[in-house]
Parts: sequence; structure tokens; C-alpha cells
Amino acid sequence: MAATAIQFLKRSVAGSAALASGAALVSASLLLASCSRQQPTVLPPPVVVAHPPLPAEAPPAPPRPAANLEEYKAQIAQQIMSANPGMIFSGRLPEMLEAIVVLDIGIGRDGELESVHVHRAPSDRSSDIALNAVKLAAPYPKPGHLLGWMHHSLNFSETFLFNRDYRFQLRTLAGPQ
Repeated sequence: MAATAIQFLKRSVAGSAALASGAALVSASLLLASCSRQQPTVLPPPVVVAHPPLPAEAPPAPPRPAANLEEYKAQIAQQIMSANPGMIFSGRLPEMLEAIVVLDIGIGRDGELESVHVHRAPSDRSSDIALNAVKLAAPYPKPGHLLGWMHHSLNFSETFLFNRDYRFQLRTLAGPQ
């Protein structure tokens, strides 16, 4: 096929004027280009970079068992505060507190919240905030040796101290003021 195109080109160039020979050259070039066989371009397969799997996060270490009831209450109070960051205030207590709520809390052997009751509250709003804060922070650390073998739950009280914005501090963590 290429030989035919070359003969056509020779005839065209020899027998025509410059204009005809230019057209013949273009035609011959197109004819040659259509005759040639081009190999399809083969692209290499994409390179896949294998990343090692990310290590799984280790679960947080369980808190150290409390040595006594005061330490345990501090762990519980800290957990309540951590679970309710938008509801707490820090710093000194105001001279006049908006509300003081005392809750009776019962924690079971496995740290589950067995009971929570309002012992003292001046309003439904403050008692609802305190009850919800305790429920939101559950489950709690296991009471361990603090719970007697015949008891099903460890019972204690926690006092919520509210400012006028109804944000609270817990008496266990508030310290002397």
C-alpha cells in the first residue's frame, strides 16, 4: 500500500503544476498516514502504594481503684464534670448561689448508675440539670472494695452548687472557698 502511494506521488509531482503538486503531496501524505499501522499505546498499570494499617487506638486505661470513699467521690465528680463541660463554671463560688442541689447517688458493682434521687433542691430547673448531668456521665468506675460483699450498690451524696446562669460546680471538687 505504501508503494502505491509513492508511485501516486511521483506521478503527481511530475505531471502537474506547482499547485497540483502541492495538493498531490498533501493527498499522498494523508494516504501514507492512513496506511501506517500504529501500535496502541499501552500504559503501565497504576502503581498502588500500600500503606500499613493504622494502629488501633488503645482503650483508655481504667482509673486506678479508689483507696477510700472520698477518692471515689472525687473520681465520680470529675467524670460528671467531664461529661458536662458546657454546664460547669470554674473559679470562686459567687457570694450568693442561685441554687444548691443535693443528690443521693447509688453506684452498682459494675459501675452502673443504680439510683439517683433528689435529696434537696430549691427548684425543678436546678434538680433536672443535676439529675441529667449524673445520668449523662454514667457508667462510672467500679467501686471495688468500697462496696461490702452483702451490698448491691455504694450510696453517697453529691452537692451541686449553681451560679445565676445555672451552671454548676460539684462540692467534692470545689474545695475550700
